[in-house]
Amino acid sequence: MSTYYLAIDIGASSGRHMLGRLKDGRIRLEEIYRFPNGMNCVDGSLCWDVEALFYEIKEGLKRCKELGKIPSFMGIDTWAVDYVLLDEKDQVLGKTYGYRDGRTNGMDTKVYEKIPLKDLYARTGIQKQMFNTVYQLMAVKQKEPELLERAENMLLIPDYFNFLLTGVKRTEYTNATTTQLVSPVTKDWDYELIDRLGYPRKIFGAISQPGTLAGNFRKEIQEEVGFDCQVILPATHDTGSAVAAIPTTEDDALYISSGTWSLVGTELLEADCSTESMMRNLTNEGGYNYRFRYLKNIMGLWMIQSIRKEFAEEYSYGYICEQAQKQSVPSIVDCNDDMFLAPPSMIGAVKEFCEKTGQQAPQDEWEIAAVIYNSLGKCYGDTIAQIEEMTKKQYGCIYVVGGGSNAEYLNQVTADYTGRTVYAGPGEATAIGNLLVQMLYHQKFKDLKEARECVKKSFEIKKYEKQSQIKEDVSC
Repeated sequence: MSTYYLAIDIGASSGRHMLGRLKDGRIRLEEIYRFPNGMNCVDGSLCWDVEALFYEIKEGLKRCKELGKIPSFMGIDTWAVDYVLLDEKDQVLGKTYGYRDGRTNGMDTKVYEKIPLKDLYARTGIQKQMFNTVYQLMAVKQKEPELLERAENMLLIPDYFNFLLTGVKRTEYTNATTTQLVSPVTKDWDYELIDRLGYPRKIFGAISQPGTLAGNFRKEIQEEVGFDCQVILPATHDTGSAVAAIPTTEDDALYISSGTWSLVGTELLEADCSTESMMRNLTNEGGYNYRFRYLKNIMGLWMIQSIRKEFAEEYSYGYICEQAQKQSVPSIVDCNDDMFLAPPSMIGAVKEFCEKTGQQAPQDEWEIAAVIYNSLGKCYGDTIAQIEEMTKKQYGCIYVVGGGSNAEYLNQVTADYTGRTVYAGPGEATAIGNLLVQMLYHQKFKDLKEARECVKKSFEIKKYEKQSQIKEDVSC
């Protein structure tokens, strides 16, 4: 009988239950359940419906029972930085805000009254992004202080779902680092920083490493879904899981975790918290086995997802790629400009940026898509140049993992703009990385290198070489 492992991978637009098992030395995947996700507008705020998401988690577990494929182990990963506050009765306090909500506007100024940005980066190594938990909590402190006064715990989203399943409160390390409140030296909460910001110490629970047992299902969950299971902490930050599944045994590798966000980076054994690193807006997020994901967050395929919703017809992403590839519009936008974070119209935002910067405005939906894909490629190239300068290393290839690895035109554009060989796949890297940590816990691999070698053997990896010459003077 095969041992089944279950990865519940919840992204900003959808979630899925992926069953995994080992057969003949290879990982076999099976998607058994999928559900939609997204932020909802609640009284003018962008929020997550965590009750609905937990309902879907349980529905997927019931599906395992129906199929007779009951997992012995499971793990949950989600996006980063968002959280719930719990009161003394473990009830959620206030709204569960989404990271695109605008309530953090101006909160950086409030944070820097307590600690300058340079010092904040030196202590945490995390790049400034206005949705980081450090700024979200300042918004609570400024606008809803009674919630912090009543709060007994803060749990990041996957930690909260684990608590609902097991009754055990644990904070997983890779996701905790994205709060901008964890020390890369101690690998624990920076309590001195927390005190300076005026956040209550008691809400920050002990941090656990990926590969830790959270617990078994509570009795009520066992009765509802029809079985028991060990809940393991993977890298609960989805990018942490995706990076764990890079199909290479190289110690120095470049990767792009390509999805709603594009995370471009490498792995370091020690964080780079220098001022120069801060000025380049590079970050040092925690990874499996205390590796640091030295990377930059780039807006990513969120821009394509957004324009797709505005199209008159519902086209597949593959078709959008094909049509974009036929265009020759030369314009480039800065994918990291805040105007692309949550615009009323992404098409309008792209056109506006081009017009403001004196470039040719794209005329139709396919030209819009072409501008976005080429802009992403340009941004990847710029970021890689910065990483090479900071690490003093040269990288000959790029490993693109995640859903965006299926975007063939984007992979080709990436090869063209970076001048490097691109290895694309696996597309399900986040779920695979989640499963790898469960398998490592179960001692199916001796270490991460052996686990990654198994990924390389198990999944198709496509290769892209530079084909066209990119103008050197193109800039955002």
